[in-house]
Amino acid sequence: MSNGIIQAAYVIAALLFIFSLRGLSNQESAKSGNIYGMIGMAIALIAAVASIKGGLHWIIIAMVIGAAIGLYLAKKVEMTQMPELVALLHSFVGMAAVLVGFNSFLAHNFQGANGELTVHLVEIFVGIFIGAVTFSGSIVAFGKLNGRISSKPLSIPNKHYWNLAAIVVSIILMFVFVKCESGIAATISLLIMTIIAFVFGFHLVASIGGADMPVVISMLNSYSGWAAAAAGFMLGNDLLIVTGALVGSSGAILSYIMCKAMNRSFISVIAGGFGSDGSAASSSDEEQGEYREMQPAEVAQTLKEARSVIIVPGYGMAVAQAQGAVSNITEKLRAMDIEVRFGIHPVAGRLPGHMNVLLAEAKVPYDIVLEMDEINDDFPDTDVVWVIGANDTVNPAAEEDPNSPIAGMPVLEVWKAKTVVISKRSMNTGYAGVQNPLFFKENSYMLFGDAKDSVEKVLQNL
Repeated sequence: MSNGIIQAAYVIAALLFIFSLRGLSNQESAKSGNIYGMIGMAIALIAAVASIKGGLHWIIIAMVIGAAIGLYLAKKVEMTQMPELVALLHSFVGMAAVLVGFNSFLAHNFQGANGELTVHLVEIFVGIFIGAVTFSGSIVAFGKLNGRISSKPLSIPNKHYWNLAAIVVSIILMFVFVKCESGIAATISLLIMTIIAFVFGFHLVASIGGADMPVVISMLNSYSGWAAAAAGFMLGNDLLIVTGALVGSSGAILSYIMCKAMNRSFISVIAGGFGSDGSAASSSDEEQGEYREMQPAEVAQTLKEARSVIIVPGYGMAVAQAQGAVSNITEKLRAMDIEVRFGIHPVAGRLPGHMNVLLAEAKVPYDIVLEMDEINDDFPDTDVVWVIGANDTVNPAAEEDPNSPIAGMPVLEVWKAKTVVISKRSMNTGYAGVQNPLFFKENSYMLFGDAKDSVEKVLQNL
């Protein structure tokens, strides 16, 4: 295939990726957005393979193995495991950038003007640094999301100074690397920086508490994009540069939007996030009063007597796969002329948009699924709020306790409703490890048990 045709295919693929991002910006067009992305990736792969002059059989073998793994994971993974799968996929992009960087350093012939050589060496150094940080950070995020690593933030004395030292030393090593160009000194400086970057990425994400993990995922998404762009510069591949820039910028924008919704600066999140003060977190996980309990029949009666109901779903609903039963209850209540809406927090679940996807999958109408800013003012006029598997996103301590690890985080103000029903397995704290005073308020009632079983029992009583 001629170079002109390959470049034209790259342009078409890049346009399709832009259409994909545009389609994914809202629920109604998300399916078409996915289709655009898949077509664009297929074109990009075909064009990339067609541009290879030798060793094509190895590339095909690698693609077959990769496709088999991808199909297996896509069929096996549950929706609740999607955040950790996304984190793992980000780690692949990071390691790919590291390997491409080392290959570019070992294989280059140093031909061209001195300025071009300097730029190329900086590309290699920065690409490996971003890739290493993305790889180790994504592995930690994967471990935190699947429970293999504690969701509590890692607190090391003077951790910010250690992070700053890692960056300063890496910059010094870059000057050494560029000045030496090749040889033992350049290789050693590159290897030392890579080790520092791996440790830096690990510490960066390990220091972030559970409440911030959705932001971390979008942040790592941005990092993986910049790592891909860096690989594109090293390989001279325009499509990788464009695609990496699209992913990097969109991930950064999403991270900014989420941080703004959580009343936090992006810098404060990556520097430690919520829960970085261990003493505050440990003092807030004790029970703060007596709770009242409701049975499914009582919940059903309370719902039937209501004029307006708001359902607030969380990760617990996703784990229990209760969205289908919740959709059935919604349909039943609306048939009784009861107004039913859903309140979605920007970081509900462990991935941006997680709850929206689950509800759409269960055929809940889009127009009754509202974001926090759209519905927060309506809670005082609501008869019943049913919180299903949510915890930190409905915690009044964020507004009432300045010493709380989640202080300042905007939350769904469900406690302002006339009656609040909370579906939980137990009185344990949420993912951020913070006790919730909502459970002990006079208008709150606990409905204990598996969310799916509890919702189905309420449906039967309805």
